[in-house]
Amino acid sequence: MTTTTLTARRLVTDIGSVEFPVITVSDDGTITDISSDPRALANEQDTLTSGFFDVHIHGAMGHDVMYSSPSDLSEVQRFLAKRGVAHYLPTTVTAAEDATLRALEALAQAIESAPHDGEAKPVGIHLEGPFLSSAKRGVHPTQELQTPSIELFDRFQAAARGHIVLMTIAPELPGAIGLIAHAHRQGVKLSLGHTNATAAEAIAGIGAGANSATHTFNAMRALDHREPGVLGTVLDPHPDHPEIFAELICDGIHVAPPLVRLWLQAKGLDHAILVTDAMSAAGMPDGDYTLGGLAVRVAHGRAQLVEDMAAGKETLAGSVLTLDRAVANLQRFTNASVGDAVRLASHNPAAMLGRPELTRLAPGSFANLNRFDAKNNLVATYIRGRAI
Repeated sequence: MTTTTLTARRLVTDIGSVEFPVITVSDDGTITDISSDPRALANEQDTLTSGFFDVHIHGAMGHDVMYSSPSDLSEVQRFLAKRGVAHYLPTTVTAAEDATLRALEALAQAIESAPHDGEAKPVGIHLEGPFLSSAKRGVHPTQELQTPSIELFDRFQAAARGHIVLMTIAPELPGAIGLIAHAHRQGVKLSLGHTNATAAEAIAGIGAGANSATHTFNAMRALDHREPGVLGTVLDPHPDHPEIFAELICDGIHVAPPLVRLWLQAKGLDHAILVTDAMSAAGMPDGDYTLGGLAVRVAHGRAQLVEDMAAGKETLAGSVLTLDRAVANLQRFTNASVGDAVRLASHNPAAMLGRPELTRLAPGSFANLNRFDAKNNLVATYIRGRAI
C-alpha cells in the first residue's frame, strides 16, 4: 500500500486543533494516522481544515441540477471541488410535479454512483419547494406551489429512492405540521423557509421536528417587536429550542454585514450554517441564465428574476456565491478565525443532517481537506487525499 503525507502548521478539526500535524493518507483516500511533529513542517503558516459541505445549492457553470445530465453534474462537481467543497446537497426549486419527479430520479442516480476523482460528492437531496408560502415565495412560481401533502411528499421520496434528506417547508400552511412530523419520522431534516409564519406557527413547526431555517432573513416574515415571527424564533436562544440551526447566504448582498454579526452572535459557532444558494450562473460571467426554468439575469454579483425586473421589482434569484468566498466574507464581516468560519461551512451542516462523519478528520475518515495560507486564502483542496 502506498501512502501520502500532508503537513501544515495547524490542523483544525471538529473537536479541536493539532499543531504541526502529520497526516498519513492511504491510496484509497482514507486517513490512516494523524500525529504531531514540528520537524516535519513543510508549510510554516498553512492551516488544514475539513472540506466544505454545501447543503443548499441549485447549480453552477451554467448548469441547473434539476435539468443536468450526468456530464453536466460532473462539471458542477469539479467546479465545487476547486472551491473547497467535498460534499453537497443538490437542491430543487418549485416546478411542475412531473419535472420534479424526473429531477429527483436523476439526482438519486448521481448520489448512488461511485464518486469521481476530483469532484464534490452529492450525498442527498434538498427539496426546496413546493410546500412554500406564496407570500414569501421568492422566485418559486406561484402556480406550482402546493399545499403540504404527505402523499405527494411520499411520491417525491419514492422517486428519489429515499435520498431526500432535507426539506424546506413553510410551517403555517394547512397540513404542514403533519407533513413535518411524517418526514421527521423518516429521518428527513426539516428547515423552515419561504415562510410568513408567526412565532407560534414557527414554534409548532419546531415542535413537530424542524431543526433548521433556510437562508435566514431572506424569504421570511420580517422581525417585529410585538410579533417576532419565524425570524425572531430562530434567532432566540430559548431553552425550549436551542438546537435550531440557521443557514445564511454570506455574500454581502442577501444579508447586510451588521445582521451577519447579529446572526452569528445569536446562533454561535455550533448552530450557524453557511450556504451559497448558488444557481447555474455561479462561476460564469454576467448574463442571462435560468433557475428551475425561470429566467434570471446576473449583473455585478446579483442574480435577479427577469419577470420582476420588468415590473421594477428586485427579486433575488439565488446567488453566484461560492463557499470559499462565503468563508472569506464571514471572516471579514465578523473577525471570525479561519477555523471558526470553516466550521460553519463544514461541521455544522453535517451536524444539522446528523452526518458528522462526512466532515470528521480522524483515522478511517476520507482525507477531504482544505489548505489555507497565512492570509487565510484557500490555496489547495484535497478530495480523498488527492490535490485538486
